[in-house]
Amino acid sequence: MALEAAHYYLQLAITHGTSTQAILLVVFLLLLIRLAWMRTSTQTKCRQQQLPPSPPGKLPIIGHLHLIGPQTHISIRDLDAKYGRNGLMLLRVGATPTLFVSSPSAAEAVLRTHDHIFASRPPSMAAEIIRYGPTDIAFAPYSEYWRQARKLLTTHMLSAKKVQTFSNGRLEEVRLVMDKIREAATTVPRKAVDLSELLSGYTNDVVCRAVLGPSHRKEGRNRLFSELTEINVALLGGFNFEDYFPRMAMADVLLRLVSVKAKRLNKRWNDLFDELIHEHIQSGEKDENSADFIDLLLTLKEEYGLTTDNVKAILVDMFEAGIETSYLTLEYGMAELINNRHVLKKLQNEVRMCTLEGKRLDMIREENLSSMPYLKATIKETLRLHPPAPFLLPHFSTADCNIDGYLIPSETRVLVNAWALGRDPSSWEKPEDFMPERFLQEAGAVDTQMKGKDLRFLPFGFGRRICPGMNFGFATMEVMLANLMYHFDWDIPNMAEGTGTGVDMAESFGLTLRRKQKLLLVPRIS
Repeated sequence: MALEAAHYYLQLAITHGTSTQAILLVVFLLLLIRLAWMRTSTQTKCRQQQLPPSPPGKLPIIGHLHLIGPQTHISIRDLDAKYGRNGLMLLRVGATPTLFVSSPSAAEAVLRTHDHIFASRPPSMAAEIIRYGPTDIAFAPYSEYWRQARKLLTTHMLSAKKVQTFSNGRLEEVRLVMDKIREAATTVPRKAVDLSELLSGYTNDVVCRAVLGPSHRKEGRNRLFSELTEINVALLGGFNFEDYFPRMAMADVLLRLVSVKAKRLNKRWNDLFDELIHEHIQSGEKDENSADFIDLLLTLKEEYGLTTDNVKAILVDMFEAGIETSYLTLEYGMAELINNRHVLKKLQNEVRMCTLEGKRLDMIREENLSSMPYLKATIKETLRLHPPAPFLLPHFSTADCNIDGYLIPSETRVLVNAWALGRDPSSWEKPEDFMPERFLQEAGAVDTQMKGKDLRFLPFGFGRRICPGMNFGFATMEVMLANLMYHFDWDIPNMAEGTGTGVDMAESFGLTLRRKQKLLLVPRIS
């Protein structure tokens, strides 16, 4: 009633030419009444329907933030075990209600049953600036634009057929890494190699080659893309004040803290993409087999209604998603193999069975990989224990929803703890152990697991927002790991002196999960 009255007096004041001050006063009162009404309405709705359980001890302003430790994925798993129910737990992170999902049944409700409600992304100032809107695939809100852009990716850029056209380029990049390792292995005394650097460089160069073609090393472009991707991950993975304290973030000073670095980074991406797009336009169209990602996007942009900025946003995704996930999985996989020698030996035996008329191969090629089920199982087991993005990317509810009798209000941020799902003792035998055999035992389900059919295991997500780059990522990882196992044996530095103690698996948390220490290993030619 008060709301209708305020509207009436506002219209009356405007109609009769009342002073500006009086009109502003009425507008101010109108806003106050509306806010009070919305708050009362929300509180009434929440009383009528129960919200998911939350830990006690919520504090003013920061909410439950003080309960979350630096290893966020572990803190949330432990809080859920104590206070959650059926894998659902609601925390107030600053001013932002955040639903944490930590069980297969809860993941199914969010990512399958109510996927249409949770398929969007929460607004983020950093993502908006870096990703042109955002109009990429990873961070863009669910919309018709997003559906068309994703269709372009899955149909033309990341299909199994297109990924196969890059196989020779991947093999060339693997060969370059093998040559560097072989050089260290033949030095007397043998030198340790920094596998973290080599694997990061390899995945970066594979993606750069796919995005911009054979000129990916021209003028150090591959190194520049690596640097920009690192800054992206740090900026998006850090604590963005405006994501959790949106009202306070409206102050100009706080807005500048969030936006200045993002705008500077966006300009660097923009300048580089302008140069590359100009070069590709000048070089003319290529056939489908030789076309790189920039060629494809320029050819298809009108068909899919894309602007040049949309093209740039999608290219940013290609670098960030393609480099980080493959590199981190390869590094974690090698670390686990060194710490589990029986698995390493079994994998080497499988890979080294591959010969040509009884003779050693110069390189393991992608056509050889179909006969290596244990290799595929090893990568899957690595992803189970060490999903590169422990919470995937955040989902965002666009309407009220009921899950297990709990109200999930609209505009709730939703995080799926893929790390906790992969280590759930009710789902996995000996969940903390590195056992690739578990994926061989479920032979018929291995492929469906990777496509999210098994909601115990979600390294690439599920539903509308499932990662479209699985084919590309697996092709990048498998051929590299196979050649590392085929050509070399591996020692820990100082193993001969008896002081090698295994690989330290300590982690640092962010948008992606990383090992704190570089992976230094000593190769021996097998």
